[in-house]
Amino acid sequence: MLRRLAPDPHPDLLVGPDTGDDAAIWRLDASRALVFTADFITPVVDDAVAWGRIAATNSVSDIYAMGGRPLLALNLVGWNTESLSTDLLGDVLAGGLDVARRDGFVIAGGHTVDDPEPKYGLAVIGEVDPERMLTNTGLRDGDVLVLTKPLGIGIITTAIKRGACPPAIEAAAIASMTRSNAAAARLALARGATGATDVTGFGLLGHLGRMALESHVDVEIDTGTIPIIDGVRELADAGFVPGGSQRNLADVESRLDRNGVDEAMVTLIADAQTSGGLVIGVDADEAADLITDLMASGHTAAIIGRAATGTGRIGLVR
Repeated sequence: MLRRLAPDPHPDLLVGPDTGDDAAIWRLDASRALVFTADFITPVVDDAVAWGRIAATNSVSDIYAMGGRPLLALNLVGWNTESLSTDLLGDVLAGGLDVARRDGFVIAGGHTVDDPEPKYGLAVIGEVDPERMLTNTGLRDGDVLVLTKPLGIGIITTAIKRGACPPAIEAAAIASMTRSNAAAARLALARGATGATDVTGFGLLGHLGRMALESHVDVEIDTGTIPIIDGVRELADAGFVPGGSQRNLADVESRLDRNGVDEAMVTLIADAQTSGGLVIGVDADEAADLITDLMASGHTAAIIGRAATGTGRIGLVR
């Protein structure tokens, strides 16, 4: 479908839809470009303010995934006016405003439609230096892969929706989903990274797999080093796995070499995330220092693999 909607070629459209990247980039001049994205989600937690913070953090993450800085945003709201109060919507928008103030951008209005299922997010414009972008085409032969947040959000939010998530695990998930990727992007650029994407609905396997294809590399993932939120494995064993995670796995299966990694671990790295971390490709000589920088800034970061020239295959190792 999207192939039929591709924009006409333009020299100033530096990143468009053809590579499936996190945001579009439009060059203004030699040193400035605009980054533009939009995202919205249905509720993943019961608390309205927390949902607003999660949705806004998730939306603006696409700007950071491109190495940019957010400037201006508009609220995008779907709201069931017959069954949900406007006071509750005010709480959701207050959560979004908290994120804008934290990350230094302005929410200047928005648009609301009547919708049976509530949805909230942002359309965001940011800026980036065209010579210092992070893209999903930027992985290089020999790059080390760094993940900046633990996995397991999709499994946890499924358990929350079914009323079966322990409070401590839910709190850990909310803390992860509301953590900004601003510092991670800044630190990645400082260490010379050129390739990055945020890990959201397509899971680590889907987003990293697309990076591998677009960057013309193969990636090897060391499953033993991937950070996982405490308690997630038990929830997965109890059956709280979202349908999207299974679709993510099916989408990459033809390019995936499991190499004996057990089904439970494969499911975890296919888990559909909301407001996940960045996966970053960085030179091997910079990787350890990047991890140190990220940990000092409060991230749960780890080296999870490496890239080598190839055709987009994904290899798992234990």
